[in-house]
Amino acid sequence: MALPARLPQLSRRTWLLASGSVLVSHVLGGEPLGVTWDGDDLHISAPQLRFLAGKPLERLKNGASVFFVSQLTLFTDRFQTVLRRAPERFVVSYDVWEEKYSVAKLAGERRLVSHLTAEAAEAWCLDNVAISASGLTPERQFWLRFELRATEPREQPDLLNESGINLTRLVEIFSRPSTSQQPGWVRETGPLRLADLKRVRGRASRLG
Repeated sequence: MALPARLPQLSRRTWLLASGSVLVSHVLGGEPLGVTWDGDDLHISAPQLRFLAGKPLERLKNGASVFFVSQLTLFTDRFQTVLRRAPERFVVSYDVWEEKYSVAKLAGERRLVSHLTAEAAEAWCLDNVAISASGLTPERQFWLRFELRATEPREQPDLLNESGINLTRLVEIFSRPSTSQQPGWVRETGPLRLADLKRVRGRASRLG
């Protein structure tokens, strides 16, 4: 998958806001990320991460769709120097009659899946998050941070620009404190090396 190697210029204020939110979120982190490598991209897992709960779940069962935004960030030192970011957008809906979930990936290569349990829907979202391993040598250490946030439908137009997801707007969203209406989750891991990671072949062909 094609991912930008460099970030657009962001204001100092925006980065400071983002840094402040990371300090708070890190305390709430929970289990570390699981990471695999397919030779091109790094893929993540977090089996205990439950985000279809609380207010988002209440909204789903009341018939509303819920939007989530995520970003996976690759650092070349201990969560200080960013090599690249991979943002994603998902929308989740719920069939009250079948009691099953549908999920659509809205960024990049669009995908849609339906008739899932809550746990399967959560896992599918993470399965569709990846970041390029380009530029990493097998022995080089790196760190990963995954951030996920429920957002309001009215925020979706502001998240888009001509090149895809508006990274400046995304940073601003993640800089805000989590609330019951817009909860957020953070998972981190590192240091890692490609030489130590489990390599999974043909992973992309299994995603649907």
